[in-house]
Amino acid sequence: MGYSREELIASVSAGMPAKRWKHVEGVMESAVILAKRYGADPVKADLAALLHDLAKFWPIEEQEAVIRDNGLNAELLNHDKQLLHAEVGAFISRRDYGIEDEEVLDAIRYHTSGRVGMTLLDKIVCLADYIEPGREFPGVERIRELAETSLEDALIAGFDSTISFLLEKEKPIFPLTVLARNDLIVNRQKSKEAE
Repeated sequence: MGYSREELIASVSAGMPAKRWKHVEGVMESAVILAKRYGADPVKADLAALLHDLAKFWPIEEQEAVIRDNGLNAELLNHDKQLLHAEVGAFISRRDYGIEDEEVLDAIRYHTSGRVGMTLLDKIVCLADYIEPGREFPGVERIRELAETSLEDALIAGFDSTISFLLEKEKPIFPLTVLARNDLIVNRQKSKEAE
């Protein structure tokens, strides 16, 4: 039995503080705008954005247990705990909410880290998470401007911002994020050469 959008909103919003739900609403709004601008399915973008942070406020031990007990990406356990909620969120979206669309599940799974070969929907949800209206961090305005004309340029700037922040704080960088950034840069270069 599938859930209606209203039921999903009620369930997901109940699992987080009001401030975080406001962020999710901003990501949903931004994802739909980006989907329409870049030719993705706005319904899928809205759904992935709605579910992207559903496990964000679960206790870390619970998130780790879901990863361990269900054979999910155990490499995440060796990195920043902020990465766990994306993998767990994709799993819970399928198990508890009956989401079967792999494209939507992947957009949830990779919204924090990115990945090599990001799909259009991956890019949209990841970028919407960076630029939603409530976000305030150094450089966000530039990323929003880039998003007007290039999904890839905006995402590269977003990853650069994350990587710079982690370098400054002397925190480890999840390798997949570096690989995702490099992949976007290589593909951008190939596109320019092909013109």
